Amino acid sequence: MSISVHTNKSALTALQNLNKTNDQLADTQNRINTGLKIGNAKDNASVWSIAQGQRADIGALSAVTMSLNRAQSIAEVSMSAGESVSDLLVQLKEKVVAAQDTSLDATSRGALNADFKSILRQIGQVVSNSEFDGANIMNGSITGSIRFLANADANAYITLSTQNMTMGGSIITIASTASIGTVTLAAAALVSLTASMTNVNQALGNLGAQAKQIEAHNKFVGKLQDVLQAGVGNLVDADLAKESARLQALQVQQQLGAQALSIANQAPQIVLQLFK
Repeated sequence: MSISVHTNKSALTALQNLNKTNDQLADTQNRINTGLKIGNAKDNASVWSIAQGQRADIGALSAVTMSLNRAQSIAEVSMSAGESVSDLLVQLKEKVVAAQDTSLDATSRGALNADFKSILRQIGQVVSNSEFDGANIMNGSITGSIRFLANADANAYITLSTQNMTMGGSIITIASTASIGTVTLAAAALVSLTASMTNVNQALGNLGAQAKQIEAHNKFVGKLQDVLQAGVGNLVDADLAKESARLQALQVQQQLGAQALSIANQAPQIVLQLFK
């Protein structure tokens, strides 16, 4: 190999190797700092693209979870209100049955009727206040059913049916103006009350079944998010144990490369000895 003071092939080769080692060392340090082996499209375009798609699905499922949480809360508030209404109907039946006693005097019947009307007002208050986040499925303000998101593509829904428990409606047939001031009125109220109790219990059963479905689907969405998150991690997360070992190896290579470059740079000095 010729010796030249203009071109030092050994030094150039050593510099190339040192630069390569420095680049690898920078990549390894970046993986350790970020915890990602693929942090951008430059690292691996296809895998990064797949990971971004999965991240988009995870974000969309967060919106689905929020929608289902709202559905679950509305259902729970409505069930609590419905159970309170059912308990109040039980109290009403006690008053109605007592009012059919023909031996009652006017004072006693009036007291029963006052209690009866008070309970009717309580039912109305419970129904009107069974609201969550502006939604009340008990007072007739919403017709049909409410739809909530069920998947990340927003093309599937899970529904929560309304249960209109306003007085004099299809579920609670007894009117808010009902009275048990006479035996005849009490007998008529008992018929409506019996039907109302049956309807309310059926409505609560339907509501409970839908609430259970919403809860189960919400848990499924949560598990799906976890699986997708783990999948993204498998694609882009760095193995820090391996990166740590690689870092130490590259640091040694960097030191050796710097030493090799130093030795190669000294080679042209041999020319001075030839011209003594």
